[in-house]
Amino acid sequence: MGPLTWVGYEAHALTVRDAERLLEGGRAWRWKPTTDLVEQLRACKDPGEVAAIRSAAELAGEAFRETIEQVRVGMTELEIAGLLEGALRRHGSEGHPFPVIVASGPRTALPHAHSGRRPVGVGEWLLLDFGAEVDGYCADITRTVVVGARATEGQRALYELVAEAQQRARTGVRAGMTGRDVDALARELIAARGLGDAFGHSLGHGLGLQVHEAPRLSKTSDEPLPVGAVVTIEPGVYLAGQGGVRIEDDVYLSAAGPELLSDGRTGLLEGV
Repeated sequence: MGPLTWVGYEAHALTVRDAERLLEGGRAWRWKPTTDLVEQLRACKDPGEVAAIRSAAELAGEAFRETIEQVRVGMTELEIAGLLEGALRRHGSEGHPFPVIVASGPRTALPHAHSGRRPVGVGEWLLLDFGAEVDGYCADITRTVVVGARATEGQRALYELVAEAQQRARTGVRAGMTGRDVDALARELIAARGLGDAFGHSLGHGLGLQVHEAPRLSKTSDEPLPVGAVVTIEPGVYLAGQGGVRIEDDVYLSAAGPELLSDGRTGLLEGV
């Protein structure tokens, strides 16, 4: 091996001051940004990594079920978020990969809502987006329920559409498909019901040490999904002023096909 002449660096993680310190060393190295190199290597999980994500997803599901039994009409989104955060810790989560999202009523039409002081009303949607962490690896799950009453006919129809789209994508995804092709499995079904414009985000993303990492499942992604990736499948339909539904599970892309890591309990919960 010859002398070291090139040094790669992660440009997005290097501050100006750190770059100056490296240059002050006076070495005659040539610097090359390694954009997405580490991220692409991390996209394929080994069995230990998959096991950690599965454990995180399992305890997240347990924490959700514990929490939903305590939800009552009149509780605020923040109160419910606090219950869920505590349950996640009790069931063994090392941390929260992102702030727990609890949105209610018309605020469920905000795909990236923040939990607020709004009390939950009778018969309203309640959306919970939450994660867990085991051995540094993340799970990411979303569930949407109806609080305090049976779902209306319109609520049921909307929920069943999103659930069907999610089921179609999570069972149809395969390693080797492009992110665009997987996204289309859910998006085309929703669009065929006249609600394509109400599904305003990508279908999913990779999952691992970070809650958002490679690969991407979106209508603009032409990259093939690698064997060994763990991805989220999370279609949603959001109707401004009314509310929205999102359902999210975590899927491992093995050579033999998709393997569900989260519990996949996506039947409509109503009257909670």
